[in-house]
Amino acid sequence: MKAVVYEGPRQVSVKDVPDARIERPTDVLVRITSANICGSDLHMYEGRTDFEPGRWFGHENLGQVIEVGDGVDKVQVGEYVVLPFNIACGHCKNCEQQLTNYCLTAQPKKEWAGAAYGFADMGPYGGGQAELLRVPWGDFNCLRLGEDAEQRQTDYVMLADIFPTGYHATELAGVKPGDQTVIYGAGPVGLMAALSATIRGASKVMVVDRHPDRLRLAESIGAIAIDDSKVDPVQAVLDQTMGLGADNGCECVGYQAHEPDGQEQANLTMNRLVASVRFTGKIGNVGVFVPQDPGASDELAKQGKLAFDYGMFWFKGQHIGSGQAPVKKYNRQLRDLIAAGKAEPSFIVSHELPLERAPEAYEHFDKRDEGWTKVVLHPAMAGS
Repeated sequence: MKAVVYEGPRQVSVKDVPDARIERPTDVLVRITSANICGSDLHMYEGRTDFEPGRWFGHENLGQVIEVGDGVDKVQVGEYVVLPFNIACGHCKNCEQQLTNYCLTAQPKKEWAGAAYGFADMGPYGGGQAELLRVPWGDFNCLRLGEDAEQRQTDYVMLADIFPTGYHATELAGVKPGDQTVIYGAGPVGLMAALSATIRGASKVMVVDRHPDRLRLAESIGAIAIDDSKVDPVQAVLDQTMGLGADNGCECVGYQAHEPDGQEQANLTMNRLVASVRFTGKIGNVGVFVPQDPGASDELAKQGKLAFDYGMFWFKGQHIGSGQAPVKKYNRQLRDLIAAGKAEPSFIVSHELPLERAPEAYEHFDKRDEGWTKVVLHPAMAGS
């Protein structure tokens, strides 16, 4: 099968790799029809992780079931399914508490937790930026889709990661009806957090970024765009909230946060959130942070540490929730919002491309080039 293979920092190619296949009775084999390029893929693409050359990417996946193992009871051949990026067993201590993001069975290192398709340090599983994908524990991990699945793939594929992740940010931040919410980062996850905050009834949603195309998308769903290359974003939030700060905030950037001039500052968004959120407010952090980052320019960041404004955080009595999203906790209800026409997460999609154009797509998305806000790869799409 063809797959998007990592060759080294900022270098991917589309080449033949061994076909995904049924390996255990509980497996499901899916012919991938849509696979997103995620901002998290860029950490690996840039060589900022220990993702091994020769492996292939893809953790935001949707497709049609073409084979099921003898132990699969529910999922049937021919159905369209979307796969949570978390690979989870469904029966370990964490899975039983809906913490499928920290499955103890799927992660091969017993001192760690959590697994994913085509992702550094999250197991040996192949990614879905390929023609085929093996889905372990298929009955548990496949979310079946309705009759409109094929026509609305660009909406439903967002259920694999970024829509539930954005929603998780608002859950961690405790967004409720009437709240004023600030979101740092208008990448795909930040835009999904803005959409989720609106769905949850926030009265005012503010989104901080500096890319005009992303800020325009935020405005298209009713959010207030704050360009941190032109204004002090903390002061802008205070001005929007009578000087009190937002009720809650979401961190959707992660450890490669940087100033408008490009200088990385891993603690930038976390400290701005402490300053932007009111006394006793909550912060939801879903942007990726890592235990070590040898490629960082800052000595603390190399060790996975931040110079965090803990004194002000403590003084203000704030709370932080963090970590990857347990996609299965949210994906069914979000699927039903899409099916009912009450959520259209595909508004962020800028490009739908065949698999062979993945190297070009990675280059543009990594550079944050104008207009490259979200790329969906279609392995069966013909031509360039």
